[in-house]
Amino acid sequence: MKNQEIADIFRQIAQILEIMGENHFRIRAYERAAQNIESMPEDIEIFIKEDRVTTIPGIGKDLEQKIKEIVSEGRLQYLEDLKKDIPKGLLDILAIPGVGPKTAKLLYEKLDIRDVVMLERMAHAGRIRELPGMKQKTEENILRGIEILKRGHDRMDLKTAQNAALSFVSELKRLKEVKRIDPAGSLRRGKDTVRDIDILISSNSPEKVMGAFTESPQVKEVIVKGPTKSSILSTDDINVDVRVIKDDSYGAALLYFTGSKEHNIRLRQLAIKKGLKLSEYGIFRKNKRIAGKTEIEMYKKLGLPYIEPELREARGEIEAASEDKLPDLIELKDIKGDLHAHSTWSDGGSSMEEVVKKAKDMGYEYIAITDHSQGLKIARGLDRRDLKNKKKEMNRLSKKYKGIKILFGTEVDIDSEGMLDYPDDILREMDIVIGAIHSGFKQPRERLTKRITAACKNKYVHIIAHPTGKLWGAREAYEVDFEEVFRVAADTGTAIEINSYPQRLDLNDIYSRMAKEAGVKLAINTDAHIAEELDNMKFGVSVGRRAWLEKKDVINTLGFGKLRTFLKKKSS
Repeated sequence: MKNQEIADIFRQIAQILEIMGENHFRIRAYERAAQNIESMPEDIEIFIKEDRVTTIPGIGKDLEQKIKEIVSEGRLQYLEDLKKDIPKGLLDILAIPGVGPKTAKLLYEKLDIRDVVMLERMAHAGRIRELPGMKQKTEENILRGIEILKRGHDRMDLKTAQNAALSFVSELKRLKEVKRIDPAGSLRRGKDTVRDIDILISSNSPEKVMGAFTESPQVKEVIVKGPTKSSILSTDDINVDVRVIKDDSYGAALLYFTGSKEHNIRLRQLAIKKGLKLSEYGIFRKNKRIAGKTEIEMYKKLGLPYIEPELREARGEIEAASEDKLPDLIELKDIKGDLHAHSTWSDGGSSMEEVVKKAKDMGYEYIAITDHSQGLKIARGLDRRDLKNKKKEMNRLSKKYKGIKILFGTEVDIDSEGMLDYPDDILREMDIVIGAIHSGFKQPRERLTKRITAACKNKYVHIIAHPTGKLWGAREAYEVDFEEVFRVAADTGTAIEINSYPQRLDLNDIYSRMAKEAGVKLAINTDAHIAEELDNMKFGVSVGRRAWLEKKDVINTLGFGKLRTFLKKKSS
């Protein structure tokens, strides 16, 4: 066990004790021990072997036993017990640069902020500056720290990856030497998380392109610079690779470097059966290249129609293509409205009017304002009186904003027993009801499944939101029997949500395809908490495309009239 690892454990204990308001001297004892251990030139295991741990300044018998436990067991039970006394997400908040225990404690006590996702949303909404001693600059520093924390993970979410790629593509596209340029790899396939950025360029002047790329102001460090391939670390600490290809091989290279590996293997096997050779340079018959300039001609020479990048995962797409049974994948333009959005009536950072205006500007036919229900105090859930006042405002906005329909809705909490947070007499007055779990994530699989299926069986619940509770980088998905959930959802006419928030993307592509095959309708929503988050819809659509979804599988591709018919059918 390295000295630093023990020091890190002791520091974490000190942070938790400070959040819990423990005696300052106990906190300081752990901090001092951590500092002394990490600064020791010798390995602490030598001290244990020679029975002289207590000779280290600040280490008494109690800490000696804890050190020995860490070394022998690889963990410390005392720390594990302490973790049970605070929300798990607070430890993630403490990992944000510049956020110490006092700040984390203030955020928790005053705003009930329990994880990084909630903190980010509150900071964007301007809620942090309302606290004593906090300013706008504090919010900006917190958001900057969150971005640093996100980049510290081995992988980044789809939004971060897309933004990073777009930044480089936009810059390089301006070069006259660049003929064609595309992101490749798992980013082009729309995976929910991405390790690094691959960019492919067609050019007859690779040296000039490489020079411009490696000398970009976005570059922090050049890792490798070659005549046709270079790798850099961006100023945002993201690995970016650029390859320059001759134009007559660009389609072949784009196909190869988009992947997936398994898809490429299947294509090579198909080529061999036809007496052809496939590589990143093209398709060859003997030594003559017969395709390579575009992906379309590459697939055509293999006897296949074009296969969209999101489908290239060796999940039956080649077989479907050979039988002309590929799905007509959903597109962002097919979305007619968003059925899950929040406003300042609950925990949103934008007013209802701001959300409606943004939706109208996006060309939507409708927008549902689905603020949280009364029992979710953490999100300032609405009671009966709040609902009446919210409905009055909604009616006023409906008169003001012609050309877009505003749906009166709620995200109603599903409690630990599967009961809904509002009684039926309230739910029946809603245009749309979204059921969601917000607590009890560690319950057994059977219990969580029963909670969701119970909500599906309520005739007023139209959609189940973020069904696995996943928050990438903050919380793992909880276990649910989706075969049972989808069976009940199909029987009751309940739609299941693909949540487009980049840290959620929940359902994922695997379960979304499973839902489609079970006859369940999907709803692709943003769960927006500020108006700008309505733009996240494209990430949910990306999940839908990877799940083989077509326009007919998603309820918010329906025009308003047909959508109302769908919603009323469930409630009748």
